[in-house]
Amino acid sequence: MIALSLAEIAEVVGGQTHDIPDPSVQVTGPVVRDSREVVPGSLFAAFVGERVDGHDYAARVTGAGAVAVLASRPVGVPAIVVEDVQTALGALARHVVRRLGATLVALTGSAGKTSTKDLIAQVLGRKAPTVYTPGSLNNEIGLPLTALSATEETQFLVLEMGARGIGHIRYLTELTPPRIGLVLNVGTAHIGEFGGREQIAQAKGELVEALPPAADGGTAVLNADDPLVRAMASRTKAKVVLFGESAEADVRAENVRLTDSGQPAFRLHTPSGASDVTMRLYGEHHVSNALAAAAVAHELGMSAEEIALALSEAGSLSRWRMEVTERPDGVTIVNDAYNANPESMRAALRALAAMGKGRRTWAVLGKMAELGDEALAEHDAVGRLAVRLNVSKLVAVGGIEASWLQLGAYNEGSWGEESVHVSDAQAAIDLLRSEMRPGDVVLVKASRSVGLESVAQALTESGAEGEVAAR
Repeated sequence: MIALSLAEIAEVVGGQTHDIPDPSVQVTGPVVRDSREVVPGSLFAAFVGERVDGHDYAARVTGAGAVAVLASRPVGVPAIVVEDVQTALGALARHVVRRLGATLVALTGSAGKTSTKDLIAQVLGRKAPTVYTPGSLNNEIGLPLTALSATEETQFLVLEMGARGIGHIRYLTELTPPRIGLVLNVGTAHIGEFGGREQIAQAKGELVEALPPAADGGTAVLNADDPLVRAMASRTKAKVVLFGESAEADVRAENVRLTDSGQPAFRLHTPSGASDVTMRLYGEHHVSNALAAAAVAHELGMSAEEIALALSEAGSLSRWRMEVTERPDGVTIVNDAYNANPESMRAALRALAAMGKGRRTWAVLGKMAELGDEALAEHDAVGRLAVRLNVSKLVAVGGIEASWLQLGAYNEGSWGEESVHVSDAQAAIDLLRSEMRPGDVVLVKASRSVGLESVAQALTESGAEGEVAAR
């Protein structure tokens, strides 16, 4: 964070100083909410959770070097006491962002936010110091914490914005007003909470409504291939830049293909030139993510050649998202278990089919959460798609939603032992350990609540143990 005195912070957040002998002492380190992340110079934000109260760690964090605690009550150590810690954190982020000279890029969408944010960060990072959202910390707490990690040297601040209802993104943009706003897509993720795709589009479009007009540098980067996103052009006074495979896109891809290993390659076209891209990531769905990143980078002055090189060398910065591990016995584990929705599930299955050409493929899938009335139909459709893509074996893991996956596969023609429904992650691990063969490709994917990353981790560890045993 930019250096601020405790007196300045108290004024910004409307708080009272307690047990602070010298209010001129500065916070020079990060603002953190996890006591394990405290370093000398930090400010510790004490949140009250369901099971843990951050105020109980006040003495520990100051002993570890925190300058003070941002708290909702006195804690016996240097503290700035406020009515609501979350509100104060947002106010502090708003203040810091206004003082920064950085260009703020915000993005949202139903699927691909984190992967695209990681690409943007890596591309822009080649041009100038860039701070970006770690993982998927895209809510009213994670976003201000990311913004507060920027320093005077930061030139680009890339923020992922999530929403679970109307008004959420509007609130986030008030904390950290963007100059460039990117909307990736409108899908079915969280459709049960929103009530429909139109409501999702309304919520996501709050991002472009928050942009400054074109005369002041505002730019809306919109997906030309998604009608609901493209229609958001009417909701902003910012400059509109379209990306996608459409011929009308300002930044587009041509000759899209997958390499033998399932990695996307294409010809990148921008208003100032064209260049070839071969990505290190897996799956054709990353083409749209890459085009979105390219559109942002081009608006910020990078050439087609610079962007193409950066995209070709970019990797995944966030765990459990198409994370590929090659075992010594030739088994490939694809850990995409961080989260799942119908769009990302279909993309992952297509990537599995591409990676597994000439090999035996496994799809270990669990439920997709928060689909509301669409849940049965969407799970059924994913099971059917696995069969159409000739996935060798579907392992549906968990309760009723998993049974719908397996039933969809059965009704599409997956009989015998081609699809199976197991009760939990351990049952899936036991099955794969007994039936996998060298050279198999295994995809593991489900919503975060299912916890299927344990399957991928166990299978990866089994490969390492096998290597030791072979020695």
